[in-house]
Amino acid sequence: MGNNQLHYSVPEESQHGTFVGPIAQDLGLEVSELVPRMFRMESHGGGDYLEVNIQNGILFVNSRIDREELCVQSPICAIHLEVIVDKPLKVFHVEVEIKDINDNAPTFPQKEQKVFVSEIRTPGSFFPLERASDADIGPNSLLSYTLSPNDCFTLDIQRKHDESQLLGLFLKTSLDREVKTVHRLLLTATDGGKPELSGTVQLAIVVLDENDNAPAFNQSVYKVQMTEDVPSGSLVVKLNATDPDEGTNRDITYSFQTQAPASLKNIFTLDSGSGEIRTKGKLDFEENHQYEIRVQASDKGSHPMTGYCKVVIEVLDVNDNAPVMSLKSLTVPVPEDSPPGIVVALISVSDRDSGANGQVICSLQPPGLPFKLVSTFRSYYSMVVAEPLDREQVAEYRMVVLARDEGTPPLSASSSLVVPIGDVNDNAPTFAQTSYTVFVKENNPPGAHFFTVSASDPDVAENALVSYWLDEKLWPLSSYISVHSESGKLYALQPLDYEELKLLEFQVRAKDAGLPSLCGNVTIQVFVLDENDNAPAVSGLAEDTPLQVKVPVAGGHVVGKIHAVDADSGYNAWLRYELHDATSGLWQVGLHSGEISTTRFLDEAEGDFIHQNLLVIVKDHGKPVLSATATLSVSLVMGTQTMHSDAHLLSMGGSPKSLVNNDNIYLIIAICSVSSLFLLVVIVYLVLRCQYQLKETMTYGPGTATLVRASEVGSWSYSNRHSHILAAVNGEPGAKTDLMVFTPNIPPLPGSEKQEQILYDSLSLQFTKAACPMIALGKTALQSYETGTN
Repeated sequence: MGNNQLHYSVPEESQHGTFVGPIAQDLGLEVSELVPRMFRMESHGGGDYLEVNIQNGILFVNSRIDREELCVQSPICAIHLEVIVDKPLKVFHVEVEIKDINDNAPTFPQKEQKVFVSEIRTPGSFFPLERASDADIGPNSLLSYTLSPNDCFTLDIQRKHDESQLLGLFLKTSLDREVKTVHRLLLTATDGGKPELSGTVQLAIVVLDENDNAPAFNQSVYKVQMTEDVPSGSLVVKLNATDPDEGTNRDITYSFQTQAPASLKNIFTLDSGSGEIRTKGKLDFEENHQYEIRVQASDKGSHPMTGYCKVVIEVLDVNDNAPVMSLKSLTVPVPEDSPPGIVVALISVSDRDSGANGQVICSLQPPGLPFKLVSTFRSYYSMVVAEPLDREQVAEYRMVVLARDEGTPPLSASSSLVVPIGDVNDNAPTFAQTSYTVFVKENNPPGAHFFTVSASDPDVAENALVSYWLDEKLWPLSSYISVHSESGKLYALQPLDYEELKLLEFQVRAKDAGLPSLCGNVTIQVFVLDENDNAPAVSGLAEDTPLQVKVPVAGGHVVGKIHAVDADSGYNAWLRYELHDATSGLWQVGLHSGEISTTRFLDEAEGDFIHQNLLVIVKDHGKPVLSATATLSVSLVMGTQTMHSDAHLLSMGGSPKSLVNNDNIYLIIAICSVSSLFLLVVIVYLVLRCQYQLKETMTYGPGTATLVRASEVGSWSYSNRHSHILAAVNGEPGAKTDLMVFTPNIPPLPGSEKQEQILYDSLSLQFTKAACPMIALGKTALQSYETGTN
């Protein structure tokens, strides 16, 4: 915003095209940039007196300028111009002074002026005359008077104590009406201009033989002050003129001089009898702050004589004009990254009053806006950015520019202003969470949609247009996962296999379309859920290897074991064993152990069962159920070792069946006691743990641990231990665990680990105290059984 002022001058009445000044050069503007920067010029008072040639940047006279018409008799006459350019927005102030030329000759109010002079007047008498007027100013309005040569009169100018001048005739010799009734003289008024101009009036001096005293005012100049808001009919002044004559020669009549303009007579009235001057119309300080009224007092003699005075009325201003505002230029929308101090709008204020009544102060309402007004030049204000802007907080500002003068009472004016804020790309796309946990079942169809990510951007238009893509820096995902660039939908490109891949962790990035673009990212954890897609696999005994069983054999004797594993986990890997044909009632298989044992005592009398094939079916607990079969060949043989064993048992005072059964009972009691107590401790721990976990919301978002059970507690542990044994025997990889706890990117709660450790230590101590006697009892029974067997 510029506040420089240029000053030019040009004579009035200059012809069209007269050079005034190289305005573009003086303002520091290149001629080539006048059109692109929308160079424009406005006149403060209106009119098209001056114009600028856009081709060369020259200011020239466009139309006739009459200083007297434009400024009347103001000592300084100037045209104020406002030059405005954009990109950036600037305003310059130019003042062109209109120089007066001597284009107005002095004029008298009438072509002939009559002066009545009594013949008895003595030499040295003074007879006032009406002065000439000149519309010019300065030296051009300084008038000098000359009188045509004669023997009776000379021209005289008298100066009063108030420095006013009175023009009149000075009588040199006595007059004789009988010798000459009328003296005709020529009065010439010449101004001080170059060249000189002059005006003339014919003086008709009528010699009277009576009424030799003219009325005289008690003051030659009356000065009055009045406020512009006085009502019509108010008294301005009462004139007083006296005449020392008698009779009708002393009766006085007051009137305006003939040169009083008609506009003055429309505002003031003069009572011819009383000499009272009153207001007729409304006074307006802004139109004219001073009036001069010339009044004459004439007596009523046969040959009336006249006296003159001047009334000067000074109009005092009152605060009767409210400020006027105009918006010169407004740059919108305002980018939100605009630095403080950038100009948003140019505002012009004016008040026709004067003094304090015309002093205007501008302010912005409501307070607290990120804009402020800065006074630049006289009545011009610039609205500039005062604080950083943020479109995402406030997209548009509605404000009121209030202009208030300092009058009493103050008057004000207001103007509403709407300033929209332009968006810039200053916000990156953001996700609602920093990470997401997603569970997907294996064997999904290719191209299946399993999740949707969504990022928001508070910007607008292309700055808020978000696209998505996968970040493959940490993991090559192009063959597994894809994301739709517009919707954010995630697709699985191929079926997922839990047995090969249990967890996919990757990042999805969101980018807006701004310049430059901004990015945000979110972590996705995809856990693959197991499906029952693997049948049990049996290993261990081969079908071509027969199992020989010596008789006699006691009931419940384990003769073999089927080993099976399942690649799935949880319920899908929990196996149970069944005999295909269990109608014979001789054999049984452990439901979860796969151990094949006899149901009753066998001896040599069982001739029909010398050789048998047993078909064992292994099933999992998945849905649907998958199964596998195993064939076991069993042969009953006789041996001397069996007989020796029997004899040894009989010599000890008991039967083989009873000894074996007693030893097994102790062993089973010890094992079951320890297992039951351990199961009880685990159940109590899990109940307490679940109560703690249920206090929090189970969601797929960050901040909450997701507990996924592969099987019910305790239901799979027994078969899984045998799976571990079988895997160790056959060299297969370790079996799956019973419990999986997924806690994606979540810090533990304060004190939670310490509480769990205390609970675990307490339960472990109780389990140890209770289990030790049982373990000791089991060991004793096992040693007794082994000793008896041996």
